[in-house]
Amino acid sequence: MDEDTPRTDGGTERAEPAEDVALDPWGSASVGDYADLFEEFGIEAFDDVADDVTDPHYLMRRGVIFGHREYDAVAEAMANDEPFAALSGFMPTGDPHIGHKLVFDEIIWHQRQGGDAFGLIADLEAHSARGMSWDEIDEHARNYLLSLLALGFDAEEGELYRQSDNREVQDLGFELGSKANFSEFEAIYGFDGETNISHMQSVITQTADILYPQLVDEPKPTVIPVGPDQDPHVRLTRDLATRVRYFKVTEAFASFELDDDERQLVRAAYDALAAGSAGDDAEIDDAETDVRCEDAAEWLADYEPPESVSEAKSGALDKLRSGGKEPLRPRVRFFDRNATEEAFEALIEAVDGEKRVFEGHVDAFELTRGEAESVAREVEIDHDGFGFRQPSSIYHRFMTGLTGGKMSSSVPASHISLLDDPEDGYDKVRAATTGGRDTAEEQRELGGEADECPVYELYAYLLAGDDDELTKTVYSECVNGERLCGGCKEQAAELMREFLEDHQEKREEAEELLDDLDIDLDSDRRGTGGEH
Repeated sequence: MDEDTPRTDGGTERAEPAEDVALDPWGSASVGDYADLFEEFGIEAFDDVADDVTDPHYLMRRGVIFGHREYDAVAEAMANDEPFAALSGFMPTGDPHIGHKLVFDEIIWHQRQGGDAFGLIADLEAHSARGMSWDEIDEHARNYLLSLLALGFDAEEGELYRQSDNREVQDLGFELGSKANFSEFEAIYGFDGETNISHMQSVITQTADILYPQLVDEPKPTVIPVGPDQDPHVRLTRDLATRVRYFKVTEAFASFELDDDERQLVRAAYDALAAGSAGDDAEIDDAETDVRCEDAAEWLADYEPPESVSEAKSGALDKLRSGGKEPLRPRVRFFDRNATEEAFEALIEAVDGEKRVFEGHVDAFELTRGEAESVAREVEIDHDGFGFRQPSSIYHRFMTGLTGGKMSSSVPASHISLLDDPEDGYDKVRAATTGGRDTAEEQRELGGEADECPVYELYAYLLAGDDDELTKTVYSECVNGERLCGGCKEQAAELMREFLEDHQEKREEAEELLDDLDIDLDSDRRGTGGEH
């Protein structure tokens, strides 16, 4: 990545987590310290995969997209011109605003990189979790879709739908629901005895939404661009995608099972001992090495493991010692999770090379982990299974409200709607809080605090578009005291007015396109909604 491109995080290194963070998909969208998310929830830094992305979107270059889950699978598919998909949803509870534009842009960018693109209206969620009437939902849904189309979503190549009209999604949700339970909903979402059943049902529907692109054509890497408050849905879906699979594939070394950390330690022991017995320059043949469990235990007892897996050492030692003289030999193991008898027999037949068949699993000695995953998925799909891959995700920072603090749809002055009159958008930016000093003299002497400025965020997130030079200029002039807030806000206000004028012209052009799509925006559903 271009180290000179100013970032919304100030280009800082990851900080130590400060405090626990709760992620609530229906609460206030704000995170005190994004570094906490790496520690608390296992979200990975996007910088770790950024170099694998060809011609990255400006939100990636500027650190607005800060985290991911397994985005490397999507980046690899993209680079190799292999199938992949992008999907995100919009809960129609108000007007689309500039914060939603981040997700619109991320879907459209992935579509232009060759991915299958999906945009959904989460109307069941809006009705059950927010108590929206169907008339209100219809109106807001239309506005979201018009903005998505106006920004460049190709409806002929992609797919737009409402949850309530997609029978495949609802059927998939029913199947996924059989693998979830209420205690999980309590732990993940804080649901309790007062939570209505439709709200819970809408959660399962969203997991089906996330997996829906893999029902189209074939299972494939799929990215879900969202804010970090939506990560609970991603985590649950990744778990359910695994639970409905026919087979679980793991790496094993002997008759006993290992967890991931123990497996890493046993692998280190095996590699060290196998290399020693074969000679430093010899090729290691797993079939010919004479490494025993007790040998690996002796080696591991003297080994100082990385801190990340140190707690697993005692468990790995116990298992190795119990194995005694049993040969230690790498293999991949297929566990029968949900397979029919016919599917399990087909798997046995499909595994090439040396193998051992047991009542509930098959060990294969001549397949890599990747090859084994492919075999398991092909057999599953051939026998009416889903064969899902775990979905990937990317996470963007929340925009600061124009008045400081959170950007809230319930505080009109804090955000700019994509439906705002261009003059109103201009006025809101002119009235926005800044990261400037108290006086012009202090600004020239000390420089402004661009990293704390909602107006600079407007440039970085929206107004500069793909022009990194503009963001560099605004940032450097601000922090060096060469740019005063009045002139900076005037430039930003003019750009905002131009953006809104252009966007709303394109929305008008998109009206006819939307009317031609097979999506019902005048529903005749009845109901009173859930939460009130």
